[in-house]
Amino acid sequence: MYYWLNRSKLGCSLNKLYKSVGITKQGFYKQRKRRNSYTEEERYVKEIVLQVRKDHPTMSCRSIYYKMNPVFIGRGRFEAICRESGLMVVKEKSRRRTTDSTGVVRFPNLIKDIELTGIDQVWSSDITYFEVNKVFYYITFIIDNYSRRIVGHEVSSRLLTAQTTLPSLRKAIRTRGRSIKQGIIMHSDGGGQYYADDFLELTSKHKFKNSMCEYAWENGKAERVNGVIKNNYLRHWNIKSLSQLIKMVDRAVRLYNTDKPHISLNRMTPVEFEQKLPTLVSKTRATSKNAILN
Repeated sequence: MYYWLNRSKLGCSLNKLYKSVGITKQGFYKQRKRRNSYTEEERYVKEIVLQVRKDHPTMSCRSIYYKMNPVFIGRGRFEAICRESGLMVVKEKSRRRTTDSTGVVRFPNLIKDIELTGIDQVWSSDITYFEVNKVFYYITFIIDNYSRRIVGHEVSSRLLTAQTTLPSLRKAIRTRGRSIKQGIIMHSDGGGQYYADDFLELTSKHKFKNSMCEYAWENGKAERVNGVIKNNYLRHWNIKSLSQLIKMVDRAVRLYNTDKPHISLNRMTPVEFEQKLPTLVSKTRATSKNAILN
């Protein structure tokens, strides 16, 4: 009873506060949600700046701002984030990530020196950007490290977790369906989308093991897929809108998975390799057995 009365008094006090500043309770929470979204996207700005710098090593942060033209952040705040992250001056090229900051969650790298023996042991993910008519859009990929198959992807106009890593992981889970295994290592860089509460809730639900790299080359497979899709497919097509980009990314992923032979997969496509995997494993075991007997 005492608890209920206190809550009732608190509610009345808050209602008076909302009224005094000329805002409704619903408006207050809507404004707070919007502010949280902006803060979340600000944390990812440096990720995109680092990627733009790979293509344009000497481009200033101000030029990158006008190139990105982000609707969720002003130029002053953008440059402040770059300054705080040490990105204002282009230094000697380094492969070390500069995405850590106070309070950032970092998981250990679980794939160092790991020897893969099959699919659904390690999935890797990365987010890249693609420019259409001077507007930046973002593409998230999740690949199976063993078969190189893109198992999940998403195209978005914002960098929010709900529009990048979360839907792409849901697609990857649907790709595997009921056969999805427990204990898959979900590997990524240190981007905030990979330790956001919603994303971790989903990985926990399906018993994934979260893993993060410290250096860029420790997420090399996912980064290579970014380059293949962008440079071998998307940049050769005349893409003029977000809706067209979504369709073309779907097409590129389909071609990559089902029509592009991979040298590392004995000239098979990722889907073909996965389909023939049971036969390949049986042949390998038979060969090994004969070698031991002989």
